[in-house]
Amino acid sequence: MHILALEPYYGGSHKAYLEGWSANSRHTFDIRTLPPFKWKWRMRHAAITFANELGKENSGNRWDVLWCSDMLNLAEFVGLCPERIRQIPRVAYFHENQLTYPVRVHDERDFHFGFTNMTTCLAADKVWFNTMFHLDVFLHELVRTLRKMADHRPLHAIEDILHKSSVMPQGIYPLPFSTTREEGSIHILWAARWEHDKQPDILFEALRELEIIGVDFRLSVIGEQFRETPTIFAEAHKILTEHIVHWGYLESRSEYEAALCEADVVVSTSAHEFFGVGMVEAVSAGAYPIVPRKLAYPEVLGFEENPDFFYNGSVEQLTTRLKECAVKVSEGSLWGSNPERGRKQVEPFFWKNLTPHLDDAIELIRS
Repeated sequence: MHILALEPYYGGSHKAYLEGWSANSRHTFDIRTLPPFKWKWRMRHAAITFANELGKENSGNRWDVLWCSDMLNLAEFVGLCPERIRQIPRVAYFHENQLTYPVRVHDERDFHFGFTNMTTCLAADKVWFNTMFHLDVFLHELVRTLRKMADHRPLHAIEDILHKSSVMPQGIYPLPFSTTREEGSIHILWAARWEHDKQPDILFEALRELEIIGVDFRLSVIGEQFRETPTIFAEAHKILTEHIVHWGYLESRSEYEAALCEADVVVSTSAHEFFGVGMVEAVSAGAYPIVPRKLAYPEVLGFEENPDFFYNGSVEQLTTRLKECAVKVSEGSLWGSNPERGRKQVEPFFWKNLTPHLDDAIELIRS
């Protein structure tokens, strides 16, 4: 099959998904992208830009399927694109959505972007979400949003979207696996965007508690940063300086992978997560995950199989879990008798294992 893939925001997990799938797929891809800059403007103009560019082409390209991410206004694109593209089946992939993506102040949410997500779903033949959790919260919030309308509420859209939706996870390239780390105190990793919805204050409060009770540790705090970084990072850096191994965004992929491979424990304090690529990558390398029992984590990391990976989201329980892990690291028994348990949990997300399912699923759209 020949797949036309449109990605208005070609960065981060969006870029990794298309690169990983296309590199491992039995299908051929024609990938059209825009830089990962000013996401609101990308959602507003990408349909026009892609339709205009494709309309100027006389290459005779014929595609079997159109694939796009949630950043494209697919309904708008279909209305503007050339007829030869309008006739092919369409798949929309949701990395995130704009109805439940966190905003610091509720009044800041622009519901029009959420409606764009809805019309994209309605214009697609199939809709893929990275987790069932994501699908569930999107549809739940869509119902709440539509009921705020004065009249002509398109509540039928909920069933329409549900019937065409399925779960197709994000893929990763596994990191070199080892449960043997540098000897010494426990090495704790936090690898998330430096934003309020990742709740870094919970991590730093727990680490201060570890200091107070005399637990030694090493610390790496990495992840993407933006112009407005919460002040707590600068404050924590001053307080925790003697523990720090890595601090700040790691520019090169090799540095990033090395940091994940060095960590004994990888922690999440997030209030928002639809999948968790960094967490899955760290676990693939042998890091022990400590994550909240909510969001996509129970689905991705298997709460039923691995209840010890989870905590209740509080500073107190995170402190307790980190203290327990520190003792196990000192004894050389962090993973007990099953050191590959974490890696086996995330193996379904390795590109070599996931790609055949994606290839099969997109082929079925033509049948």
